[in-house]
Amino acid sequence: MRYRPVSSALTAVALLGAGLLPAVGASAAPQVEPSEQSALTVREAPAAVNAPAAAKRVVGYFTEWGVYDRNYHVKNIKTSGSASKLTNIVYAFGNTTGGRCTMGDSYAAYDKAYDAAGSVDGVADTWDAGALRGNFNQLRKLKREFPNIKVVWSFGGWTWSGGFTEAAKNPTAFANSCYSLVEDPRWADVFDGIDIDWEYPNACGLSCDNSGPNAFNNVITALRNRFGSSALVTAAITADGTNGGKIDATNYAAAAPKLDWIMPMTYDYFGAFNAQGPTAPHSPLTSYNGIPQAGFHSDAAIQKLKSKGIPASKLLLGIGFYGRGWTGVTQAAPGGRATGAAPGKYEAGIEDYKLISTRCPSTGTVGGTAYAFCNGQWWGYDTPATIRSKMTYANQQGLGGAFFWELSGDTANGSLITAVKTIG
Repeated sequence: MRYRPVSSALTAVALLGAGLLPAVGASAAPQVEPSEQSALTVREAPAAVNAPAAAKRVVGYFTEWGVYDRNYHVKNIKTSGSASKLTNIVYAFGNTTGGRCTMGDSYAAYDKAYDAAGSVDGVADTWDAGALRGNFNQLRKLKREFPNIKVVWSFGGWTWSGGFTEAAKNPTAFANSCYSLVEDPRWADVFDGIDIDWEYPNACGLSCDNSGPNAFNNVITALRNRFGSSALVTAAITADGTNGGKIDATNYAAAAPKLDWIMPMTYDYFGAFNAQGPTAPHSPLTSYNGIPQAGFHSDAAIQKLKSKGIPASKLLLGIGFYGRGWTGVTQAAPGGRATGAAPGKYEAGIEDYKLISTRCPSTGTVGGTAYAFCNGQWWGYDTPATIRSKMTYANQQGLGGAFFWELSGDTANGSLITAVKTIG
């Protein structure tokens, strides 16, 4: 998942396997090209699909730091109409240091004061002793107004996963520290559980991680034991569908029974971290002729995880609310060469959907996602039309729902989450 206090020094090695997410904000109406109107062809689900009886989950990330550069606040979840469509919010991110769960940005989390205009319920924060402020108080207010929403606090992410190796040495101590932080009496009612975003166990072999293939399961087991059966315990994981890749390096199947859901990060497969290209959409649903890397698409990850015995109903399909792009491109079709990353508002090579969809509207589709070519720039991103087709695929496969990174990348009227909501 991307931009979670993310490092701008991204490398192709770090990104292999998918899982980096973007930064974002809010406004602008979506544009849907005529070429996107027809449903994309997806493979039929196998007869023995593991379909859940419950309604599908719609899970969205909210970034702690988005209140700064993106000016995106909990109230925007309400005003965009997204709150009524969400089943869950993943609050990103808490840190992992010293074998413990630790706070990310305490000011944004529970100290930043909101005036009446910026508050979910129109009531200003107070400076009374013990009063909760910041994102946590706004999430509390949002949950009161939208009791359908459950919130999990996510720890780790692209920048803060380094501490998991130490945590895996004493999973029980780590789980105890996480429980103490998530269930702190000041905000215990805000959170309904915990999410682990470990990127990635054994990512470059045991020589550089030393956590072992069962470390992830050991950590998840300890968390489930400490939080109990009534809390949510979830995880975001790699979506590397290659043989011998990151999915194969870790025993995710052993952890699956203890997790409420699993989020393979089916985006960031390709991007301008390979500055010269070839151009390719960062979140293809299926393979296509000329795809730069076999196994780097959503269906490959889903099929691999299912083949390992993970129930389809525990898997959520990942959607990126942003695009990745190159500049210096002369070829409209995928597979062209480039001179570098296209300019982006927050980071080169990345742009929120709400911005890129109007600046460079889509011109075609490939592999179940959209791409755009304009003014020497080439972008890949999902649109409402391609998302709806991805939701059709998720239903066919019996998946438990969908998740997306992240809320601030959507348009002001929530056009992308509206498309995600067509699942189930």
